[in-house]
Amino acid sequence: MSTVAKAKAKAKAEPKPKAAKAAPAVEIDVQSPLWDNQPGAAQTVRDAIATAAALSTSGGEVSILLADDSAVRVLNRDWRGIDKPTNVLSFPAPENMSKSAAGILGDIVIAYETLMRECADEDRDFLHHLAHLTVHGYLHLVGYDHQNDAEASEMEALESKIMTRMKLPDPWQDLDCKSGGA
Repeated sequence: MSTVAKAKAKAKAEPKPKAAKAAPAVEIDVQSPLWDNQPGAAQTVRDAIATAAALSTSGGEVSILLADDSAVRVLNRDWRGIDKPTNVLSFPAPENMSKSAAGILGDIVIAYETLMRECADEDRDFLHHLAHLTVHGYLHLVGYDHQNDAEASEMEALESKIMTRMKLPDPWQDLDCKSGGA
């Protein structure tokens, strides 16, 4: 067998390396000046989306709004019928947009004051909790939910795996309360 034929046979026999998944494009809009107190917030959000996408899907586009409680309260009231702020809201793109060439996944909105309160109440690091809420919101965009115990367990396990990959604390370890956003 010639050298070229041997090389071709070897190439066929060896598995091809898997292509790396492309992280979604992330657009971040800082709507509230409160976020100026957290200069690492944008990078934390980008890292969380990239890590979550590597385990769940690839490509697409995600828009993040870093807002305050008053803006999130209005969205929560208008879209969920709950007249109070929450930590994170997710708005998945309509199916025809998510399957388009652009692959728009949807929008995530995070409330600064609620996040800060939860950090104080639960003795959490702000950027770690921001990463968790971003991951939580992203998983909603790609189809995960927590409407029943089985769904919640699956979503929480994936959140834990993503946070571990980011070398951040498991958000569900030794925690009795669950994320309140959607």
